[in-house]
Amino acid sequence: MNLLELKRYVRLVPKFLKLLWGLLKDKRVPLKDKTILAAAIAYLLNPVDFVPDMIPFFGMVDDLYLVALALLRLLYHTDEEVLRAHWEGEEDIIPIIKRLVELGAKLLPPRVREAVLEKIEVEHA
Repeated sequence: MNLLELKRYVRLVPKFLKLLWGLLKDKRVPLKDKTILAAAIAYLLNPVDFVPDMIPFFGMVDDLYLVALALLRLLYHTDEEVLRAHWEGEEDIIPIIKRLVELGAKLLPPRVREAVLEKIEVEHA
């Protein structure tokens, strides 16, 4: 079930923060991607966003979606091993990223999805 799967990913948020932070310090990560990763960290830590974090569980869906999109974008600009080198989770990070993008696309209302995508595009410009 999607909700049980997503709940498991919500528990990984501290590991995602460590991953993003490690990637920010990695010289193999392009500067444009570092800008997007920094924005993803700020968004993740900010309680005021598209779906308020005060809403249990669902408040993290947009956060995870944004993080997954930022990491997916990074995958297009660097080797997968760069992400794996900073990931401390038990599972491979690459399928997790792809699955989170799928889940976010299914669970988030279209307007929220578009706003999150726009945030990534604005940071990219």
